[in-house]
Amino acid sequence: MLTQTTSRVLEPSDLDAALAVLDRDPVANAFVTARVQIAGLDPWRLGGEMWGWYEDGMLTSLCYAGANLVPICAGPRAVRAFADRARRAGRRCSSIVGPAEPTAELWRLLEPHWGPARDVRAHQPLMVTDRMPADVTPDPYVRRIRKDELETIMPACVAMFTEEVGVSPLAGDGGLLYQARVAELVGSGRSFARLDQQGRVMFKAEIGAATPRACQIQGVWVAPEYRGQGLAAPGMAAVLRYALADVAPVVSLYVNDYNTPARRTYHRVGFQEIGAFMSVLF
Repeated sequence: MLTQTTSRVLEPSDLDAALAVLDRDPVANAFVTARVQIAGLDPWRLGGEMWGWYEDGMLTSLCYAGANLVPICAGPRAVRAFADRARRAGRRCSSIVGPAEPTAELWRLLEPHWGPARDVRAHQPLMVTDRMPADVTPDPYVRRIRKDELETIMPACVAMFTEEVGVSPLAGDGGLLYQARVAELVGSGRSFARLDQQGRVMFKAEIGAATPRACQIQGVWVAPEYRGQGLAAPGMAAVLRYALADVAPVVSLYVNDYNTPARRTYHRVGFQEIGAFMSVLF
């Protein structure tokens, strides 16, 4: 029998209750929701544990503990419980990421035990749109990457990740997990790019997390030699068109607050800020 407030590792039988919590914010929770809808709550399939916080016997908050540590709909008491559990378990994640307020509190509690971080990005605007821009024409040359083009898109994905995160995704396991993820996105038709006449990537982006209610664009990148030539906004408009037509009625992304050119591009394509994420990278 549950006490008045408690936390525990959720089990497959808790799936409906967990999905009800995730559904309270389909945009911010899209990443975790997408994983849970595919894998359920079995830790092996999910790639981590799902921790639950109960108040008066009802599940009110979650925390995904896998490659990322992600607080979900978590108030102060839930964050403290999740921090205690994470501290006892030891750091197994490569990042803490989620809505800025609970993530900041989670990091404040864990930093004495897990710190220092390699990088802390305290304010990453969360942006959304549900319509095409009126004044940006989608780039007609941006298209889905085919399965036989995996070797074409992979160097651009590695370059984007290294530039964005500060470390190569090929480190550690030789890039096996990262290559599998890129292949998964290509195979599911959610990797997009414009290639030049030599077959090199000029612009690319992916639709990462995807649920019936919301999806998230990620990995937006323009090759250095093509920057400043106006490719980003039409490219984003093209990916947005695919996303709205084929994936979900609401499209989101989050961006580093210091990336002024990217924020300007997203605003131009019609994205509006509705909140903020925070990322702690190890």
